[in-house]
Amino acid sequence: MSLVRHEIGDVLRDVRLRKGHTLRQVAGRASVALGYLSEVERGQKEASSEILAAVAEALDTPLSSIYLEVGERLRVHERLASQAAIPDTVPDDLVRSVRSNYERAS
Repeated sequence: MSLVRHEIGDVLRDVRLRKGHTLRQVAGRASVALGYLSEVERGQKEASSEILAAVAEALDTPLSSIYLEVGERLRVHERLASQAAIPDTVPDDLVRSVRSNYERAS
């Protein structure tokens, strides 16, 4: 099971690196302690919505984009977990049918 704080941290780090910013730069712009932001990126601390908004602004990225990417990552984890839970004795055509219906519904 993937924790939301881990996915948020991964997304923040990915966005920061894509934009070419250092942790120090983003922490300074967001007025967040460097060590704290590092812990958030590593999924060790859960940031408040105010901190997330400040970091998103420092990254010049809409907070909604960060949440959207987190949601997509969680969806992937959920799909992988549900596929792993299907026993080997279920016929392949039934598995394909269930997955197809699930993907159409989501």
